[in-house]
Amino acid sequence: MDNLYDELCKICGYENVKLNEPMSAHTTLKVGGRAKYFVTPTSEEEIVKLFYLVRNRKIKYAVVGNGSNLCVSDKGYDGVVINVFKNHSNIYIKENVITAEAGALLAKVGKEALKHSLTGFEELTGIPGTVGGAVTMNAGAYGGEIKDCLISCRVLNTNGNIIEYTNEEMKFGYRDSRVLSDKLVVLSAVFRLEKGDKDNIEAKMKELAQRRRDKQPLEYPSAGSTFKRPQGNFAGKLIEDAGLSGLRKGGMEVSQKHCGFVINSASGSAEDFIKLTDEIRKCVFDKYGVELELEVKLLGFD
Repeated sequence: MDNLYDELCKICGYENVKLNEPMSAHTTLKVGGRAKYFVTPTSEEEIVKLFYLVRNRKIKYAVVGNGSNLCVSDKGYDGVVINVFKNHSNIYIKENVITAEAGALLAKVGKEALKHSLTGFEELTGIPGTVGGAVTMNAGAYGGEIKDCLISCRVLNTNGNIIEYTNEEMKFGYRDSRVLSDKLVVLSAVFRLEKGDKDNIEAKMKELAQRRRDKQPLEYPSAGSTFKRPQGNFAGKLIEDAGLSGLRKGGMEVSQKHCGFVINSASGSAEDFIKLTDEIRKCVFDKYGVELELEVKLLGFD
């Protein structure tokens, strides 16, 4: 792998390839050791070329966005991290249809929708993630999910082919889609919104943003909702009822503002995060017989 750096640079340019990049700078949880190679492609073509390179060379790789739903091991990642984010984040609007590249933040898509008086994206605007991550996880909030307005999306499959799937073909479920089961890479997505009243759209966005500030610990680093919602219940309520509010492991803590969030309140580590979430899961299972499942994705722990 001694010439891998040069090959990566040939595809994306030297300015877009970093060696031993600290992943703590690329996760909202602010944890993670160094990635051996950290690459930020600027186009669909570059993503495809990167994929062919790592697959043909049998090199370990991971695709990440803005790291809002990610915990990276303190040991880092001994492979290639392909960061589909700011360098692949263009947004195009034609009438009531929005096409967004995978690295576009949902907040930016929401702002563009507002600018064009388009409604249907308000609930998604405050989610701190990218289009690629949101499609992958069928992200949602306040009763709305990405599948509700998605027409289609372009993906790269494991054979290196680009395919466009319709909403129905994406097999969306709760925090799930065929992107996960088929190990696809989201390249872009197309959304259909409706014409609406700009003032009403803006008012709804502001109301939802205020609700988030009131109820979520946005003042601390976190990876968002730590656990998936168990059927017929809420993770945060189970954790609170189990008496775990404020529970700490190292610098990680169960938020006292919203127990569904594990926050990095004192320079915590990925190991602290794992220890704390393991204890939460054990306590909730012992008390209520409910198996909590992490919503946060783990990288570099194998």
